[in-house]
Amino acid sequence: MESMTTDPLPPPPEPDNTARRARQVDFNATPAMWLSHLVKAFGAKVAVNDLSMAVPPGCLFGLVGPNGAGKTTTLSMVTGLLRPDQGVISVLGRNVWTDPAAAKALMGVLPDGIRLFDRLTGREMLMLTAQLRGVPASVATPRADALLEALALTADATTLVADYSAGMTKKIGLACALVHNPSLVILDEPFESVDPVSGEAIRSILHDYVDRGGTVVMSSHVMELVETLCDAVAVIAEGRILALGGIDQVKNGEPLQQRFLELVGVRDVSLGSLSWLGQGVGPVAP
Repeated sequence: MESMTTDPLPPPPEPDNTARRARQVDFNATPAMWLSHLVKAFGAKVAVNDLSMAVPPGCLFGLVGPNGAGKTTTLSMVTGLLRPDQGVISVLGRNVWTDPAAAKALMGVLPDGIRLFDRLTGREMLMLTAQLRGVPASVATPRADALLEALALTADATTLVADYSAGMTKKIGLACALVHNPSLVILDEPFESVDPVSGEAIRSILHDYVDRGGTVVMSSHVMELVETLCDAVAVIAEGRILALGGIDQVKNGEPLQQRFLELVGVRDVSLGSLSWLGQGVGPVAP
C-alpha cells in the first residue's frame, strides 16, 4: 500500500506588530474645542477648578483621570448639559453659552448614563435623532442603515431600545451622536460595556471619522485604550489639568498607565485590616 504524502502547510502569516502611529497634532492651530478658566462647584465640593484646555482639530483626544477628577463635569459643561460657574467654552469658534444653538449644531454627544427614548426601536431612535438635527429623511435613512450595519445592530433595528443590553445601548447612543455628521464628537466612556468585537468596530469608525477631518474628545478610565487609540491626551485630577499634549509627549517614554499613576499620585493601601479576607472562607457562624 502506497504511503500518502501531502504538501506541507504554508507557514502562518507573520503577525502585524506595527503599532498605530499617533497623528501629529498642532496645538498652535485654531482649536476645535477651547476651555478657559472653567469653574464648577457643587456646594463645598469644587469639581472643576480653573481648568483651561485647547483641543487641536483633526485628532482623537483623550481625557483621563481618576474617579471624581471632574471629567464628566467638564464634558457636561462643554455640551451644554451643565452651566459653569465661571469660564468660557468655545466649539469651533462658537461660544457654547452665548450662542448655544450654533455650537450644539456642530457637536455629536454621547453622555455617560443619559436616558434615551427607550420605547422606540433602534431604527426609530436614529431617525428621530436625525430629524431633530435637521437631517432630511432621504439622507437619514441610508445613514441609519449604514450605522446600524457598522455597529452590528441591523438584526436588532426593530427591537425596543428598552430591551437592548448595556453594550447595545451604548452603540445606539454612539450612532445617534454620529448620524448628523458633526464636526466634533464628544464621548463620555464610549467603550464601557462594549464587547471586544464591537469595540474594534468603534475604533475603526472613529479613526475613519478623524481621518476625514473630524475631531473626537473622549473620556476613559482605561489607560491602555487611550494609549493605543488617542493622538493627544489631558490628565485631570481634582478638577485641574496635570498634563496636556501629544500622547508621546505626555507618556514621556513610559507606558501611559505608569505615567498617569506618577502624575495623580498612588495612594498606599493598607491591607492589614483585610487580613481576614480569604482565611477560613465560609459563612460566619451565628
